[in-house]
Amino acid sequence: MAGRLDGKVAMVVGAGSSGPGWGNGKAAAVLFAREGARLFCVDINPAAAEETVAIIRKEGGEAEAQQADASKAGEVAAMVARCLETYGRVDALENNVGILEVGGPVEASEESWDRVLDVNLKSMFLTCKHVLPVMERQGGGVIVNIASIAGIRDTGVPYISYSTSKGAVLPFTRSVALQYAKKGIRANAILPGLMNTPMIVEPLKDSYADGDVGEMIRLRDAQCPTGKMGDAWDVAHAALFLASDEARYITGTELIVDGGLTAKFS
Repeated sequence: MAGRLDGKVAMVVGAGSSGPGWGNGKAAAVLFAREGARLFCVDINPAAAEETVAIIRKEGGEAEAQQADASKAGEVAAMVARCLETYGRVDALENNVGILEVGGPVEASEESWDRVLDVNLKSMFLTCKHVLPVMERQGGGVIVNIASIAGIRDTGVPYISYSTSKGAVLPFTRSVALQYAKKGIRANAILPGLMNTPMIVEPLKDSYADGDVGEMIRLRDAQCPTGKMGDAWDVAHAALFLASDEARYITGTELIVDGGLTAKFS
């Protein structure tokens, strides 16, 4: 079903990867481009954004890179303005930027708490603040927010700021969806489970296996009912569906992509 996003402009915030391989945002940006969208790839790391753009252009797609810290209001306003200057519209916004820091309420510092909440939650507030008026003027649009099953279930690791921020994504998304439903704007959240992406390596390796990344991956695979973690492409395909017109009557919902992990404990 090629061309599911033909004629659309998609802004992916967090479109780079935090390490070698495929992160969720990088995979989503490339997949959206393969389905006909023109991409505006935002990342705090300009080299990561440019890498994603280079892949898209090599495959014959159209994309532009933008460096921005999505937790800073001025930088978000500037990136949306540049997207409009470049493409004239924003049809789909995927909020993928996120960080993870380990620690419970005693172990985590106040600075760590603020940093994770700013990056994981405040960034969505700021992007929606600036993109929703654009979508309203256009007469429609789609927002896909990446949450996590950590927001609704314990995953065995104490990371209170991460789980709190990801849990808060859900009422935030519902509120946007309901306020803007009559204006042709949809908003949904994706809840990935245990995923094998570059993001997990540094924050989690010591929590699982004393720094042994291979053993950490084995242990996380074993937690999953399928016997294996998902990857960035599993999240990207879910995002593609929600961003496409196939999901035109789906808004305010939560799509769990976790290989059955939450069902195991429900």
